[in-house]
Amino acid sequence: MAVKRQQVIDAIRRQAQPLQAASDLDALVQAAAGAKVVLLGEASHGTSEFYRWRTELTKRLITEHGYHFIAVEGDWPPCYEVNKYVKRMSGAKRDVNDTLASYYDRWPSWMWANEEVRELVEWLRSHNERQADGRGAGFYGMDVYSLWESMEAIMRHLEQSGQTELLETAKTAFSCFEPHGREGQQYGLSAVYWAETCEDEVVRLLQELQDKRQRAPGAGDAEAALSDELNALVARNAEQYYRTMIRSDSSSWNVRDEHMTEALDRLLKFHGPEAKAIVWEHNTHIGDARATDMAREGMVNVGQLVRERYGRENCYAIGFGTHSGTVIAGKSWGAKAETMRVPAAVEGSWEDLVHEGSGGRDVVLMFSRGKSEGAGTRAPDADGKPMQIEDYDDLMLAPEPDDRDVFMNTFDHRAIGVVYHPGREHWGNYVPSVMADRYDAFIFINRSEALHPLAPERVGV
Repeated sequence: MAVKRQQVIDAIRRQAQPLQAASDLDALVQAAAGAKVVLLGEASHGTSEFYRWRTELTKRLITEHGYHFIAVEGDWPPCYEVNKYVKRMSGAKRDVNDTLASYYDRWPSWMWANEEVRELVEWLRSHNERQADGRGAGFYGMDVYSLWESMEAIMRHLEQSGQTELLETAKTAFSCFEPHGREGQQYGLSAVYWAETCEDEVVRLLQELQDKRQRAPGAGDAEAALSDELNALVARNAEQYYRTMIRSDSSSWNVRDEHMTEALDRLLKFHGPEAKAIVWEHNTHIGDARATDMAREGMVNVGQLVRERYGRENCYAIGFGTHSGTVIAGKSWGAKAETMRVPAAVEGSWEDLVHEGSGGRDVVLMFSRGKSEGAGTRAPDADGKPMQIEDYDDLMLAPEPDDRDVFMNTFDHRAIGVVYHPGREHWGNYVPSVMADRYDAFIFINRSEALHPLAPERVGV
């Protein structure tokens, strides 16, 4: 339906719930807690409040609802170092700063080597130490960019554990990539124009590592075996990613998001049939692509793929956004990062409308009640009768039908990448989105501030 600006503002005013304290997340946590996968987004990779509110949600999902791990938009090798640290595994670094230092040479370093992530990591380690069964919550990377580092990690572990036969397979795969000098684009050009690919080698390595773990799932260090397998998965899919990158941006995007979804699926299977995951990624990955103009370009993303794989009722996606403030980003890929001003949202955009409808406050908007966790009854109602699950659902915050219809319109929704030019916002920083279809809920920060890097001198801030 056609919708006027004032209709949207009025609907937001009716539905927006203030966000000031952790307790203001109660209804949102309850709505999300029935999902197998909770997806927590961000409108940029450099905004402090996005990380801090995701941390609050993550803590509660883990402590109150037993979520098993966090999977992030980061590379497997450095994230696995964090996983070892929070679980006090063999070979883990002693200090959180040393653990996060593995991100320093990986642009954009500020994305994970920051004070906000350090606080989360320290909390995870403390939480895990208190678990009686010794099975704490994990921290894993889902991304595809670590081809050479993943291959090296595989060979290092196979050599240390004396797995000679598998080591030879890994060396064969690594030697195929070696002539390309750790340059993915160079490999892609060679693969496309000279048909010199390493596909067979990495597929064979992944298959052998997967077969080994499936033959003896409880033997030895299960997490180390999982790490070898996921590193091999990175190698296989990164090889495809760099090949498709030369031909098509949309195809390489799909390879990347399909990889992240496959990595998530393997992590869920590793943690057992009842496993539940929390995903931290940019809005462009966790918000269903079918509710944006990405679909017209033939692009898919994690948000769409997990809904298709596990059922929409088993996924809960929370988008984030801001009206104005500051952010850390770079002016080009690999450039020194800096603190940049985020200008006021473009008039008529989703962020502009929420700013107006919320009265300039931080708020939560819920488009879906989610799926109730568990079965049975809840606390008694006002008449002293136990509340059934379906009754409890009716108390959850979610739009009335007329307001939901308003939110099913298409709005321009801001997305800031690691490369950002504030002065060019009108030409590429807004994604047409059906908000109530793209997300199940939305957290709005009226005025946000930049992340706090652990080593600001290394990012030029």
